[in-house]
Amino acid sequence: MPAGNHWALLVSAEEYAAERLYHHDTLATPRQLPPGDGVLLVADVDPPVVFGVATVRQDGELAYTRRVFDESPPADKLALDGVLTPMDEQAFREMTALLPAPVDRREWLVSVDLPIEAESAAEAVRQFWTYVTTLGPAELPAFVAPAGDELAMQAYVVGQETNLDPEEEGD
Repeated sequence: MPAGNHWALLVSAEEYAAERLYHHDTLATPRQLPPGDGVLLVADVDPPVVFGVATVRQDGELAYTRRVFDESPPADKLALDGVLTPMDEQAFREMTALLPAPVDRREWLVSVDLPIEAESAAEAVRQFWTYVTTLGPAELPAFVAPAGDELAMQAYVVGQETNLDPEEEGD
């Protein structure tokens, strides 16, 4: 594979799901790339989407410079050749220009509420962490609201907004 300053990395659907679920600062590469190279991150889902941009660090890890998990543009214009494809600078810039503009960070309130029967507060806390570890984000809803607007609270399971109202399920 010819050396280049820009790459497209095809990330498996499983790794993409893990990236969407847990916050990571870095991502591993399938092979050593020169430090400073730019990498366009493409999820191997149907249809493929661009979910971020990274820079190769000195240790070979990819450090995110942009993440767009919630508004990922399609990657259908990319001619990917395997897991790692060299890109010319113009194509790299065109694809990164499709990413939505960064928005200002804001405070969010995030909680997991579980009714737990226990003999003491300390025992309830132990059971809480056991449930969180055992059930995890695939089964436990997290409740999210912008700070100061708790009435806008939404439930999320596996990083996706979820309706927990049983009366609305049939609609």
